[in-house]
Order: sequence, then structure tokens, then C-alpha cells
Amino acid sequence: PGKTRFSIEGLDMMVPILDEIIHDAAEGGVQHVMIAMAHRGRLNVLAHILQKPYAQILAEFKDPVKTRTWRIDLGWTGDVKYHAGARTASPRGQMFVTLAPNPSHLEAVNPVVEGMARAAGTQAQRPGAAEFDGSTTLPILIHGDTAFPGQGIVAETLNLSRLPGYDTGGTIHIIANNQLGFTT
Repeated sequence: PGKTRFSIEGLDMMVPILDEIIHDAAEGGVQHVMIAMAHRGRLNVLAHILQKPYAQILAEFKDPVKTRTWRIDLGWTGDVKYHAGARTASPRGQMFVTLAPNPSHLEAVNPVVEGMARAAGTQAQRPGAAEFDGSTTLPILIHGDTAFPGQGIVAETLNLSRLPGYDTGGTIHIIANNQLGFTT
């Protein structure tokens, strides 16, 4: 089949495009959709694609660390709240959609999602070598327009697909032109 390319000007089309891709994936028998993305548009994806209630999203912004006694020398106070992930099952339970949590180095989540897709599509119940079925998983990587050419991890992730044991059967890459180039 031919390849379709999308160009997103801004983030206003992100939710409708993801909704369409996920709907088509479900019709095609995909069982696991894994999404990697930065924080721009992430709250909308959590609310409208993964159906996470607004009240729950906002409640997670409250900082529970302030109510605890903790040691400053441990050096950890948590990552940015809107880097959180979520997982949901479709109403009939035939497909799972996961938005992977990501670190502040936004594109670092890309190979993680590829690995999640590879693991979800691998069957190891029978004796012998594990078998991978790429038709059961769909990784979706959403990049900022300047992060795609400007981050080495993107090129490294693309190169992983050429190695035996790392192929996922295909990945959808969406490059969102958010008019903001922090990662150049």
C-alpha cells in the first residue's frame, strides 16, 4: 500500500488525526496502539483520545510532595506533571491505547515506545524462538517540527528499525509544526 503523509499546521488537527488512525487500526485488528509525544497537545490527547477525565488530569497537578517530609539530598522532586502517561482499553476491550510517559528530553521516549510495541507483538508462550507479529501493534511517534531533524535520538530510532529484533512492522511518524523551535 502507498504511504500517506500528514502535515499538521499547529496542533488543532492532532486529536482528529489520532482518532482516525486509532479507529482504522481497531478495524484492522490492531490490539495495541502506543503513542509517544512531547507536552504540546498532550493534555488534549489524554482527555480526548485516552478519555482521561479532566478532574483527574487537574488533580494530578496538585503536588503531594509538599505535604510529605522528604530529604532534599535525594535530589528528586518529580518530573513535569504534563509528561505523565496513561493507558486505556477500548469499550469492548479488544484494543489498548497507551500514551507513554516521557522525560524532559522529549524525544527520548521514541525508542521506548518502539520497544513497547515490539514487546506487545511478541508471542513467547510456545517452545522455541519468540515470534513477532507486527500487525497487532501500532507505534505512533509525534515529533515537533524542529525536534525531528534536530535530535539525534530521532535518527537513532529510525535506524533501529533496520536491525534484526527491533522491527515493529511499521511506525506512524507525525510531525507537528508547532511554530516553536526549542529543541533545535
